[in-house]
Amino acid sequence: MERSRRTVVRTIVASLAALGLLTGLGVVLAYNTWNGNLQHPEVVGKNRPGKKTEDLNILVMGTDSRSCQGCQIDGEAGGGLSDTTILFHLSAEREFAYGISIPRDTAVMRPACYRADGSEIPAATTYEKWNAAYAVGGPGCTRQQLEQLTGIHVDKFVVVDFNQFKDMVDALDGVEICVPEDIDDTTGNIHLAAGTREVDGDEALAYARVRYGISGGIDPYRTRRQQALIGAMIDKALTRGMLARPDKLAGFISAATTELQTDFRSVAAMAKVAASARDIGADDVKFVTTPWTLDTDKVSGGVEWLPSVDRLWQLVIDDQPLTQEFLDTSLSAGDSPAGGPPRPAGTPTGAPTGAPTGPATPAPGGGLSDDERAAAGLCS
Repeated sequence: MERSRRTVVRTIVASLAALGLLTGLGVVLAYNTWNGNLQHPEVVGKNRPGKKTEDLNILVMGTDSRSCQGCQIDGEAGGGLSDTTILFHLSAEREFAYGISIPRDTAVMRPACYRADGSEIPAATTYEKWNAAYAVGGPGCTRQQLEQLTGIHVDKFVVVDFNQFKDMVDALDGVEICVPEDIDDTTGNIHLAAGTREVDGDEALAYARVRYGISGGIDPYRTRRQQALIGAMIDKALTRGMLARPDKLAGFISAATTELQTDFRSVAAMAKVAASARDIGADDVKFVTTPWTLDTDKVSGGVEWLPSVDRLWQLVIDDQPLTQEFLDTSLSAGDSPAGGPPRPAGTPTGAPTGAPTGPATPAPGGGLSDDERAAAGLCS
């Protein structure tokens, strides 16, 4: 693995130091501005799970707010739902990291959660989709839902909206994606030409949001494309020197922190976490989706977890790396948008129900097969 992937934090620290020497008071003012950008909503949790190790679990939520210019990309109104939910697990020894995506249409029995004043929001009496918890009680309710349904303690959370996402992509001067065939989503008015290219924030948001005209409109496949896009952002930040330039670093931090909802108290606290993970490179950051099936009658147009999801949650609780079972359906932040090398045929991948059938061809060490990438609308 390239050494540069493992020294990004040193580069960031050196850049900040240089920026401080060059601008003096300016960097102090910038830091204060970044801290002032943060929003700290009050969240209340009860009967929270304990922890066994010094690992770190960060719950990332992306809201479907469309209040920003150009954020009505898909023609939907947005209802205060959590459009994206990813649990990032960082091992206690900072040797590995992975993100677990929970499709927004997953059927769950939402547990009771709490308002900022401690008053109870009663539990759902019937199955609801995962993203309804955010509409009912914001980030605190989503955190409570995850903790109660999985037994995992969430250490920190962040909430990102469409505008922040666009601005972060633009701060990186765009990211590379690969679209296997033309996308013409006439429902959301999203049109993307086939091919591999770098896209700006508006196009990246369209790619992350597109639902129709690709992958049969199946939500977990859109989740896969979002993982690939986030991975491309991580890879560019770590491997192409984007954050080695003080101006780019400042722009990225400003974009990432503007109106960011979080229980991190400061930008310095976030930087401390990044510094602790300095030896984890892009290839070491894996993304998986909770095992799912379309065979459910619990919610309309939704998906249901498969029993194997309990093994995934247990890995997090025990602070263990992903097993081959989950590596075989993972994406890496270091993956090429155009897909990997040819894969040996004949080895089962354990793909979830709802994924394409037929011979599976996993890459050595794990990764989505070509068939699975195609089903998700990814190049292979």
